[in-house]
Amino acid sequence: MIKHLQQRAAALKHRIPLLDRWLLGELIGPLLFAIAMFTVLALTVGVLVELVRQIAEFNLPVLIAIQVLLQRLPSFLVLSFPMATLFATLLAYGRLSTNSELTALRSVGVTATRMIIPALVLALVMSSLTFLFNDVLVPRSNRAAEVTLRRALGKAISTEKGDNIIYPRFGRVEEPDGSFSKGLLQLFYANKFRDGTMTRVTLLDFSRAGFTQMLLAESAQWNRQEAKWEFFNGQILTLTPSGSTTSADFDRYLYPFSAAPIRIAKLPKDANNMTVAEALQAEQLLQSAGDLKGARKLQVRIQEKFTFPMACLVFGLIGSSLGAKPNNRTSRGQGFALSIVMILVYYLLAFSFSALGVKGTLPAVLAAWSPVLISLAGGGFLLRQASQ
Repeated sequence: MIKHLQQRAAALKHRIPLLDRWLLGELIGPLLFAIAMFTVLALTVGVLVELVRQIAEFNLPVLIAIQVLLQRLPSFLVLSFPMATLFATLLAYGRLSTNSELTALRSVGVTATRMIIPALVLALVMSSLTFLFNDVLVPRSNRAAEVTLRRALGKAISTEKGDNIIYPRFGRVEEPDGSFSKGLLQLFYANKFRDGTMTRVTLLDFSRAGFTQMLLAESAQWNRQEAKWEFFNGQILTLTPSGSTTSADFDRYLYPFSAAPIRIAKLPKDANNMTVAEALQAEQLLQSAGDLKGARKLQVRIQEKFTFPMACLVFGLIGSSLGAKPNNRTSRGQGFALSIVMILVYYLLAFSFSALGVKGTLPAVLAAWSPVLISLAGGGFLLRQASQ
């Protein structure tokens, strides 16, 4: 069996042209070095300093800190993939150009476009890995890190949990004169959600013309049989159009309201910690609630889950095109500095378009994909220059 696999691997290897195998071999070393370098830098800034503080102030066990660090590792690996792709392609092709090896290839008729094909293939592989990590591994590992840390610090952990759950419901509001306008119908707030129970709940209701109703309760649960919320130990305050106020205490009260707050409580607060499926579910919840601003922001974040991995392809094209320019002389230090500058420019562009998408100035698709398309066009221009 092992011999058969070795034979198949050897056959596959020989199917790859010698030129591509050689160029891929030149790329793999710098890529692995860059992944390790950028990951260590990101971990140091993003996690390590905070964990050291918690070890000193809260006596967090060192073994737990190491466990949390390893659980957070995938999220920082993902961040390093695009940067490492740029650094590796720029450095590898720059070194080959400095050693006149690319000049030798040109002399036998190999074009710049043909030279960078291995870099683009490698960049596509890195894009696929980035998407898989971001959608499958990172959300789970980040949640596991949070559970490990909270448990070690003695904080409550439950399988179903959430804090500060806010659910606004928008729709047609009846005005005192009988007309209708679009506005906030109801606002649901709970301080905590633990194992199916909301605590310290407040519900504001503006759906009746001229009336404002506020429901306060110690706890609430979703009653599946009645398809209503069941509030316990609370009070209902009602402000009438005349300005008078009425109140009523209750031990148990059923209220017709959507089950959406529970679904929202179960979702991660940060879209970056959601899978694509979870983000789509959250976006539908916000749409159904009429929260168009929140839904629009999430639409941009969903598109960015696809465009972020594409940064590997963008950087692969730009780095290899720059490195393959004739008479290029790029040292490792220069390559690192140039990589940092291009990364900053790309992400500044991405953040600017993202803000326009969140504000509604641009559609979500255009806001997320414009930086990718602009950068690919720039990479194409650089490749054309390298071909001259």
